[in-house]
Amino acid sequence: MKFSFFTESTPPLIGIDISSTAIKMVELADNGRGGYKLESYSMSPLPKDAMVDGNVNDLEKVADAVKLAWKLLGSREKRAALALPAAAVISKKVLMAADLREEDMEAQVEAEANQYIPFSLDEVNIDFQVLGPAPNSPDEVEVLIAASRKEKIEDRIAAAEGADLKVIVMDVETYATEAAYTLVASQLPNSGREQTVMIVDIGAFMMHINVLHDNKSVYTREQSFGGGQLTQEIQRRFGLSLEEAEIAKRKGGLPESYENEVLQPFVQSLAMEVARALQFFTSSTQYNRVDHIVLAGGCAAIPAIDVMVQDRTQVNTLVANPFQGMAISARLKQQQTTIDAPALLIACGLAMRGLAI
Repeated sequence: MKFSFFTESTPPLIGIDISSTAIKMVELADNGRGGYKLESYSMSPLPKDAMVDGNVNDLEKVADAVKLAWKLLGSREKRAALALPAAAVISKKVLMAADLREEDMEAQVEAEANQYIPFSLDEVNIDFQVLGPAPNSPDEVEVLIAASRKEKIEDRIAAAEGADLKVIVMDVETYATEAAYTLVASQLPNSGREQTVMIVDIGAFMMHINVLHDNKSVYTREQSFGGGQLTQEIQRRFGLSLEEAEIAKRKGGLPESYENEVLQPFVQSLAMEVARALQFFTSSTQYNRVDHIVLAGGCAAIPAIDVMVQDRTQVNTLVANPFQGMAISARLKQQQTTIDAPALLIACGLAMRGLAI
């Protein structure tokens, strides 16, 4: 019944992000001075329809891609941290008496979960974490409960085990993003404190929006838009297969017309979608402004994307690089690491779970 979404420190772990189009891995080490060192990272593409709507659709294909990514990583470490998409997790904050013993709290968590989870408790894994004292009540604590259907967790574990890896931690993508964001926040004025920051992670089909105020998450939303639209347009325009289009998008080598006729219109659409997300946030919450936008995901590697988004939104925009200022293994190329960094935000946040820094 219990599965740890929240275990704190464990031995070094490989952070594995299973997205809809790729497996991304990050391995971090302690740099010995209270910070992180990037040991290695890798990405391996997933065949079309191996993952559908965040679910494992073809276990064998996903396990093969995990195997390839681990081989490319060149690591001996076999312990891993994985994450579930936010849509697969029901989470809720509740208040409980501050003096409850752990076992009494567990019983109360089950009782609470019974009320709002639309499945039988036998079908779900539940975990909880005490967040701290309740804002307006000294005798109570705020507790975050997270629950997910067992099959969603088991499918991901099976994909990792198919590649001979051992899953130690199952996190939630949103929390992993927030963990990695702490590394990006140091690049902001006053390290993001007392400011409102919108993280926009642009996946293949979805834009995941997570807004933090004073470095605490206050809003999450998904918007249907992603880099897959650019891949499809490359495919259509230049008569390539999906795999060829994906490679050309990342590595280049497309005809000259690509820049003006395909990439620019896509970037404009992307900037417009971010502006829409911003407007939706400010008009539907108590926050009437955003101080910074942080772009993540593969699309954030498009040259000058931050300039386009900043022009459209009039909000200071930067591309997420959790590895900036981090010691980097000599076998990694600094320039390529900077290009790949925004797509590795979740994998980096997961790898951080293995180190108590």
